[in-house]
Amino acid sequence: MDILLQQIINGLVLGSMYALIALGYTMVYGIIQLINFAHGEVLMVGALTAWSIIGLMQSSMPSAPGWIILLLATLIACTVAALLSFVIEKVAYKPLRNSPRLAPLITAIGMSILLQTLAMIIWKPNYKPFPTLLPSAPFEVGGAYITPTQIVILAVTVIALAIMMWLVNYTKIGRAMRATAENPRVAGLMGVKPDVVISATFILGAILAAIAGVMYASNYGTAQHTMGFLPGLKAFTAAVFGGIGNLGGAVLGGLILGLIEAIGSGYIGTWTGGFLGSHYTDIFAFIVLIVILTLRPSGLLGERVADRA
Repeated sequence: MDILLQQIINGLVLGSMYALIALGYTMVYGIIQLINFAHGEVLMVGALTAWSIIGLMQSSMPSAPGWIILLLATLIACTVAALLSFVIEKVAYKPLRNSPRLAPLITAIGMSILLQTLAMIIWKPNYKPFPTLLPSAPFEVGGAYITPTQIVILAVTVIALAIMMWLVNYTKIGRAMRATAENPRVAGLMGVKPDVVISATFILGAILAAIAGVMYASNYGTAQHTMGFLPGLKAFTAAVFGGIGNLGGAVLGGLILGLIEAIGSGYIGTWTGGFLGSHYTDIFAFIVLIVILTLRPSGLLGERVADRA
């Protein structure tokens, strides 16, 4: 039971990071039906930006508390990621908005490769140790352990979902998002500016991705220019699993996917003598994707138009 409880905690933490990334995927898809495959690279840029800022702050303010350094680095990373996502939308996606769906999809893949290459040039291809800025002593919960960093990840996911649900359902920009998702042309006739709404959606998704990138690097202690590709792909799987276009579905899909991966690689691995252990973690996510697309293409929570923003 100790092993199972530990894997459940690990799965919830991993799933929380997937959920943060999946929220960005599902918001963009809800507005313009685009799968932004460059979203994982926005996460990577956020993490590497935070790594650079942390290094500068530690050298210039060695006595500053770690949580303050992490908070400031995260805020700056969110700003950089938001600006990057805004530019990507204007340069790469907006000119193709009325093109066949294959064109922006290929552009998104090309933008992903371009961002990886630029990051490799700027930050070099080597793995970078991400400093531990929060207390490292774990808490014991029923024989399992959870670190302060993991607690922060879980709390940030809950807060992010609550803020996004409030933003979409109870604010002016949220109503504009829902109207644009329903029918951009009619929304434009009613005074909504679809271009502004789409840019705002990309910015919000980028902020969530940057936060997820910093949390991901903090949890695993490393950052690198290819770090966003696989989490981004799995977060897309989570969004499809929960019902892409549905905010609650993105979080539910992320949490379930994280649990499946953690239990599959840890708990099931002990039953199979390591045959399905940590080296095969990635297969579980894509087995889930194949099964869901085969049995329920709309995802667990379907695709409710009211929540597509």
